[in-house]
Amino acid sequence: MLTKFETKSNRVKGLSFHSKRPWILASLHSGVIQLWDYRMGTLIDRFDEHDGPVRGVHFHKSQPLFVSGGDDYKIKVWNYKTHRCLFTLLGHLDYIRTVQFHHEYPWIVSASDDQTIRLWNWQSRTCISVLTGHNHYVMCASFHPKDDLVVSASLDQTVRVWDIGALRKKTVSPSDDILRLSQMNTDLFGGVDAVVKYVLEGHDRGVNWASFHPTLPLIVSGADDRQVKLWRMNDTKAWEVDTLRGHMNNVSSVMFHAKQDLIISNSEDKSIRVWDVTKRTGIQTFRREHDRFWILAAHPEMNLLAAGHDSGMIVFKLERERPAFAISGDSLFYTKDRFLRFYEFSTQRDTQVIPIRRPGSICLNQSPRSISYSPTENAVLICSDLDNGSYELYAIPKESIGRGDSVQDAKKGVGGSAVFVARNRFAVLDKSNNQVLVKNIKNEVVKKSVLPIAADAIFYAGTGNLLCRAEDRVVLFDLQQRIVLGDLQTPFMKYVIWSNDMETVALLSKHVIIIASKKLVHQCTLHETIRVKSGAWDDNGVFIYTTLNHIKYCLPNGDSGIIRTLDVPIYITKVSGNTIFCLDRDGKCRTIVIDATEYIFKLSLLKKKFDHVMSMIKNSQLCGQAMISYLQQKGFPEVALHFVKDERTRFNLALESGSIQIAVASATALDEKDHWYKLGVEALRQGNSGIVEYAYQRTKNFERLSFLYLITGNIDKLSKMLKIAEVKNDVMGQFHNALYLGDVRERVKILENVGHLPLAYITASVHGLHDVAERLAAELGDDVPVLPKGKVPSLLMPPSPVMCGGDWPLLRVMKGIFEGGLDTVGRGVADEEDEAADGDWGEELEMVEVDGLRNGDTTVILEDGEVAEENEEDGGWDLEDLELPPEAETPKTSISTRSFFVAPTPGMPVSQIWIQRSSLAAEHAAAGNFDTAMRLLSRQLGIKNFAPLKSMFLDLHAGSHSHLRAFSSAPVITLAVERGWSESASPNVRGPPALIFNFSQLEEKLKAGYKATTSGKFTEALKLFLSIIHTIPLVVVESKREVDEVKELIIIVKEYVLGLQMELKRREMKDNPTRQQELAAYFTHCNLQLPHLRLALQNAMTVCFKAKNLATAGNFARRLLETNPVVENQAKAARQVLQAAERNMTDATKLNYDFRNPFVICGATYVPIYRGQKNVSCPYCSTHFVLSQEGQFCTVCDLAAVGADASGLVCSPSQVR
Repeated sequence: MLTKFETKSNRVKGLSFHSKRPWILASLHSGVIQLWDYRMGTLIDRFDEHDGPVRGVHFHKSQPLFVSGGDDYKIKVWNYKTHRCLFTLLGHLDYIRTVQFHHEYPWIVSASDDQTIRLWNWQSRTCISVLTGHNHYVMCASFHPKDDLVVSASLDQTVRVWDIGALRKKTVSPSDDILRLSQMNTDLFGGVDAVVKYVLEGHDRGVNWASFHPTLPLIVSGADDRQVKLWRMNDTKAWEVDTLRGHMNNVSSVMFHAKQDLIISNSEDKSIRVWDVTKRTGIQTFRREHDRFWILAAHPEMNLLAAGHDSGMIVFKLERERPAFAISGDSLFYTKDRFLRFYEFSTQRDTQVIPIRRPGSICLNQSPRSISYSPTENAVLICSDLDNGSYELYAIPKESIGRGDSVQDAKKGVGGSAVFVARNRFAVLDKSNNQVLVKNIKNEVVKKSVLPIAADAIFYAGTGNLLCRAEDRVVLFDLQQRIVLGDLQTPFMKYVIWSNDMETVALLSKHVIIIASKKLVHQCTLHETIRVKSGAWDDNGVFIYTTLNHIKYCLPNGDSGIIRTLDVPIYITKVSGNTIFCLDRDGKCRTIVIDATEYIFKLSLLKKKFDHVMSMIKNSQLCGQAMISYLQQKGFPEVALHFVKDERTRFNLALESGSIQIAVASATALDEKDHWYKLGVEALRQGNSGIVEYAYQRTKNFERLSFLYLITGNIDKLSKMLKIAEVKNDVMGQFHNALYLGDVRERVKILENVGHLPLAYITASVHGLHDVAERLAAELGDDVPVLPKGKVPSLLMPPSPVMCGGDWPLLRVMKGIFEGGLDTVGRGVADEEDEAADGDWGEELEMVEVDGLRNGDTTVILEDGEVAEENEEDGGWDLEDLELPPEAETPKTSISTRSFFVAPTPGMPVSQIWIQRSSLAAEHAAAGNFDTAMRLLSRQLGIKNFAPLKSMFLDLHAGSHSHLRAFSSAPVITLAVERGWSESASPNVRGPPALIFNFSQLEEKLKAGYKATTSGKFTEALKLFLSIIHTIPLVVVESKREVDEVKELIIIVKEYVLGLQMELKRREMKDNPTRQQELAAYFTHCNLQLPHLRLALQNAMTVCFKAKNLATAGNFARRLLETNPVVENQAKAARQVLQAAERNMTDATKLNYDFRNPFVICGATYVPIYRGQKNVSCPYCSTHFVLSQEGQFCTVCDLAAVGADASGLVCSPSQVR
């Protein structure tokens, strides 16, 4: 049993397959009807209007309808396209068990617990007949697939067959008057439309199911007596043929297989059984652990079955339908029925070769699974699943091809799979010992090889090589040398297809295709939602494959697409040009002609065969949105441009490929503000000021236009802009233009006109227009604003532009192959294109809008009714001075020359050179690659908290770059600053980045820290030490000796940070004298400089002495005296404490402190970790911690995660070399 699809849901009581689409309806005990796509494995819809369980459901053969019947006594007819119930048929008085559409007439048959069967007309929505006769629940009723019969099964232990011929005659309009008369009589005086033809008695308990054979006069029934009975009928009577026993509980459903002589039954004993009709014996049983089966359904066209159980349903096949085949050069060997057949691709000749299986051995899934052929020996290996995997070796006699009648004995053997690996040697997989047996043509073992992995199948992989498949990988194994040549992680592979030259292999699993080289180096992976069925390589190295419903292609780079759809699944055997040779499920050889243009086009693009691309564009009908977006995505917008007629798409593609000319033409055709704006942006990017100006004029975008004239230094046109703003009464526009022009009088005039007299007065005074200022002062009277004293006024004048007018110089390149060759393609009219490229701008830009004026004229821009105050004698903006953009002047190269200039490629940025070979985090940070710097620090030092390093990263980056301003309209140029640069250095060799942190700075900070500690400024000292510990990861030194010094510095600083943190915590604790003493005691065990150690000892001694812990204080006094203190007060105090302690060696309070037992201090909890106790440490500063702190940030360095893995500090190039 091959499960194709499985669902988990409430108990399934009814099932129905759609005849055309891959859909199945499942009606549930919960009242919901589910519509599933079993091919995709998705729930498409659910219908839940029934109240209570829905026991029956059925799709109409041709209409978008289905019918359902439930425990709410209702029959509902639904339209699945509109997702709603069309109507409800009422009449039954109890639960409805089954419903079914008639295959031809607009009828529905329903069976109910009210002991009746009803026939309904779903077009007139009426009940047309009630079949009474059963005297218990009717469990099922169904129409005969061809005749006018209905079969029903009931708990009254009978199966009844009803004749509904009279009803059909009544439905078909009678032509004869006499017939019509007799029909009226029956209608008036009550006639019987349906009569019982046979009553089949034989079951000892209630019958749950009965169904007709699709073609033969047979009925099968299943009952609560656990038996399946087979009945035969003729015109006059029906009788029991046989009983099939084997089920352990009530048989719930039973049916004939449509294609084979089989009966399938299922039962509440949690099993599905398959029986042979001719031998009347059980062939196979499929069991579930916990679920009783309730219903079976068969697909009307395909070899599919479905069964519903307590927790869902399964869609399954009884056996594989894929014919076994092997390809050798121009010939195909395949199995069909009980013969091996031979097919020649070139002549399409199909002949029978030899019979291969003993007839009569009917058993499921015993048909051949795979074939392997040796052309030199003319021998065939046929593998099947018989006896858990076996093979048969046939030698084909030369003369028998074409006769196919000579029976011969095969050499047999047991093995998971068998394949030819050389001319006269084949390999057989021995799964139990995980080895391969190499045998000769006489079926004798020649050699044994143990396999490197637990393989469950082997495939041919070139002479002497095997592909071994495991659950999650494939391995390439050399049988001669017994070594692994390649290994690849894959999903569970089903088929292996080699390209003709054996250089590439496609590995097919259920939903994945992996393409790899002959050494199993991965090239690409494709995922399919629908099952992959077969595949073959075409002559160009494209892999053509089929899913259940498509033929698709896969290019070497992993791009895929659909070639065509399929009605039924096929198995590709060979691809030759545009022809696909394949086998269908009936074992027939077919040829399908495909259109390969799309994938050949994409392949040519991929392989950069641009001449092919050119000819295909010119000669084929390649078009469509998908192709355009593909070209765009692959970086060929200029090619896509030639497929497109739609102006909007052309415009966008032209902008993307930088073809300003085409963009102008499209923008003119569209004439929309948005497109002109985009064109302006792109033209500005290319420095084509003429087109920018034109675009801004078209959209009347005066602000941008003024600014454009300012930066290109076009003062004449700026003054015209001022005039236009005046005419349009746009005060802000006037003021801006006056500002850009540096025209102070105009500014004062504008401010005065709009009533801003104080501003006008200040502007006039500051710019030295005293006559105007006096006049304004007189007008203002007492409100004259006061100018600040002692300030020197600076005049606001516009800067003069560096480049005046003209377009930016562009690099001249010859036209690429596409622009040159495609100029005549696409738009259809060649002249139009040429004119757009070569025509004079003045002509092209002529736009007649108002009264025949040129678009350059000022008045065009004015609104109706507005009049220009004065007409400039030179006629406003005349665009004659628009020089042709340099791009358009490039000469057209004919296609034949093929010599084109390639623009120089940009070099590699210095920052990228810095990080290429460096493993130093500081250099990555300086280059601006913060993420790799962080990854390096995480790997080397276990650093996980980067917040303290953020400012240093930024400083490093800023410190290794300098910035130069070139001129006003150019961007700032960034320069990399290199470490140790000298004038003698080669200009082509880049040094490492200059770093702002160095080791000498840290030594200075260390001294400052010592000083602050000595003077008791612990907070300041702690800050200094922490800053050192944070800077060390970003310091770079040159020699190995300096590396050791840096590592030593980490240890020194760590000890001080830990000690100072404890001392500061001790000072915060006023109310816990015991803890104060402990912290003071631990401080003395930090590895400090001698003067600091003396101070720590003196401090601990004093604290303990005051708290009456004399013994402990005495210990500190002794240690202090051992350091030979130079300060007399320290020595004196210590001697006094020691004398007092010796008189009374007691402690008032017990401390967690044993000075005799060596210990280290936990950096987070500040408790001693004695020797022998388990602990974890910080991978950076090596502070020790108790086990509970693992994974937390280190409290000492505040950078690394405690217990993290790290490879160690790398701070010098000498460590990496």
